[in-house]
Amino acid sequence: MNKFNSLKKLRSKLTNNEPSIGSWMQIPSSSIAEIMGNQNYDWVAVDLEHGSFSVESLPDIFRALELTNTIPLARLADCTKENCKTALDAGAAGVIAPMIKNKEELKDVIKYSCWPPSGKRGVGFSRANLFGKNFHKYIKEANSPLIIAMIENAESIKNLKEILSVKGLDGILIGPYDLSASLGITGDFKNKKFKDHIDLIIKECKKNSIPFGFHQVSPSKKELKNLIKKGCTFIPFSIDAVFLTEFSQNPLATF
Repeated sequence: MNKFNSLKKLRSKLTNNEPSIGSWMQIPSSSIAEIMGNQNYDWVAVDLEHGSFSVESLPDIFRALELTNTIPLARLADCTKENCKTALDAGAAGVIAPMIKNKEELKDVIKYSCWPPSGKRGVGFSRANLFGKNFHKYIKEANSPLIIAMIENAESIKNLKEILSVKGLDGILIGPYDLSASLGITGDFKNKKFKDHIDLIIKECKKNSIPFGFHQVSPSKKELKNLIKKGCTFIPFSIDAVFLTEFSQNPLATF
C-alpha cells in the first residue's frame, strides 16, 4: 500500500467531518493483524500501552496491516522520544498519544515524531524506509505523521482549549475508561458527571474545528451510530481481544 496516499485520504475524511472507523489490537500476532486488516477498517491502532507487543514484533504487525491496505497506527506506551521513534521507524503511519494533559506534552510528541527542522526525530535507515532503499522518498513524504492526542483525564479537560490550539494536531480521541477513572467513577459511562464531561469535550472540539473521536470498546453497532450522530469522526471500534471474548463463548452455555 501507499501509506501516505492513504493517510491523505484519512486526513481528508477528518477535515470534511466524515467518519473514519478503525479498530484496536492488543494481542501481539501478525496473523490477527492480517485478519483485522481484512475487515475494511481505515486503520488499526496497535496498543503499545496495554498490549504486550515487543519491539521485535512491530515490523511484522505493521507489515501485515499494510499488505491489507490498512493504515497502521501506534498507541504509544507513553509519550517519550524513544517510543515515538521506535513506533514510526517500525512503520507506523502515526501515533496516538496517551494521557496528554497540556499543550507542552503534545508539542513534545509532535517534535519527537517529525524530522528537523520542524522536529527533533532522529534520521536514519529503518524498516519504515526499507532500510535505506526508499530513504529520500520516505523523508520527503513521511514528515507529517498522523498525530492524535488522547483526552482521558480531568486535567486534560481543564487544559483542552490550549491542547486544541497546537499546530500539527490531527484530532483528539476520548479514552472512556481512564477518563471515568480520573473522575472517580471508573467504567460508569451512564453517570451524569461522565456524560457532562464528554459533552464539554465535544462542544470545545466543534468550536475549534478539531476532529474528535471516542473509543467504542464494546462491539455495539448501535453505540457506533450514536457516536457518529454526535459528530465523532475518528472512532476505534472495539479491540481484538474483546471481539474474541464476545464471539467465542460456548453457545450451549447461553441456552
